[in-house]
Amino acid sequence: MNRVRTSPLAWALFSIAFVYLVVPLLAMVWASLTTPRGWTVNAYTEVFSTPGFAEALLFSVRSGLITIVISTALVVPTAYWVHLRLPHLRPLIEFFTLIPLVIPPILLTFGLIRFFNGTPLTNSSQGLYVLLLGGYVVISFPFFYRSIDAGLQAINLRVLTEAAQSLGAGWGRILWNVILPNLVVAILNGSFITFSIVLGEFTISSLLSQPAFSPYMLDLSYREADQATALSIISFAFTWLSIVFISIIGNRRAGAARRALTR
Repeated sequence: MNRVRTSPLAWALFSIAFVYLVVPLLAMVWASLTTPRGWTVNAYTEVFSTPGFAEALLFSVRSGLITIVISTALVVPTAYWVHLRLPHLRPLIEFFTLIPLVIPPILLTFGLIRFFNGTPLTNSSQGLYVLLLGGYVVISFPFFYRSIDAGLQAINLRVLTEAAQSLGAGWGRILWNVILPNLVVAILNGSFITFSIVLGEFTISSLLSQPAFSPYMLDLSYREADQATALSIISFAFTWLSIVFISIIGNRRAGAARRALTR
């Protein structure tokens, strides 16, 4: 059996990438666990009781969940209809999904404020929160759409739709009972990316004076740098646990599909 040899250049590039990514993380862990008096985990135990932590976290979690619901309601039906009836518009839709990537969040925020100036959206805290959610939907749109688009390409959309129609299902029932169950992994992937964006977004929430998690972390770093570092490590661990969770669900669904085909 022939072994595939890895070139020294590939190992060198891998080592550079490993050092670039892992060393700063290890430095953060070291800084959060050490003090002039020795080792301690106080930063990890005390960060959850700091003033404003629960409020900022719950605010961003709630905002992330609402953004995911809005994005799902907007993107899934649109992407489904484009794939099924208007495939010639896919390049145009993909072009529009790139626009939020080239517009800086600070420009997007000032544009929203200027456009809706003098309306209830800028004259009340509830209105500013609606603007915040709109900004979150826009900046997460490229990633959420591409996740749904990849999920739709992985299934035989036309056959599923025609089979459901032959059984008398309407468009709403087809979308809810047929399409969405086949897009669970794609929706989870898009939801995870969207949630991560909302949790780490700083510019929009700061300019709109919203008590989000990222501005709280910046404020905490001024007061308690070790606790802010510990909170960053916890967020990083949560991110990786979410990736593992999504991978497990995807593998289980893929295994279930293979078993169904072999029956």
